[in-house]
Amino acid sequence: MKQFGGNVLFLDRSDINTDEIIPAKYLTEITKQALKPYLLEDLNLSGFEPKTDIAGKSVIISRENFGCGSSREHAPWALEANGVYTVIATNFARIFRQNMFNCGLLAIELDTKSVDDIFRLFTPSSTQTECRISIGGDSAAKVTLIAGSLSKSYPFRLDGFEKALVENEGWLGYAEKKY
Repeated sequence: MKQFGGNVLFLDRSDINTDEIIPAKYLTEITKQALKPYLLEDLNLSGFEPKTDIAGKSVIISRENFGCGSSREHAPWALEANGVYTVIATNFARIFRQNMFNCGLLAIELDTKSVDDIFRLFTPSSTQTECRISIGGDSAAKVTLIAGSLSKSYPFRLDGFEKALVENEGWLGYAEKKY
């Protein structure tokens, strides 16, 4: 099973679209791994350099409407190819969010107050922020962020089907077990 959590990449912007996650010119690639070097290549965000900032990160924390734009599975594939198995945002484009779960990845929605709190508390830190994900037996779950001596947890909900997709590493694994 994929390891959720790890070092965080903060992308303090709303409306990061699928063309910024993986530019359309790479949609002809036939393997997930072929997408790896192009993740977030076209993202225009002050201070962000994809060639150096993505390495070693496995969680992205962003703002509203992450994954908007064209509907394509290549966007979660490019994340997965780079070891990014979790994206945390206020909300996601509906199809992108479902594509994340279909690939066995976590798309965690936190309320605006929590996301604002995360950026206020953790982005000024010069210490790397680590994210730990805890998914309970019911649909309650939490995200815990740790940077040096600072630690804070944020609850989120995961419905039964989403949890099943994550536990089975996506739709294909789920379908193999169920059908």
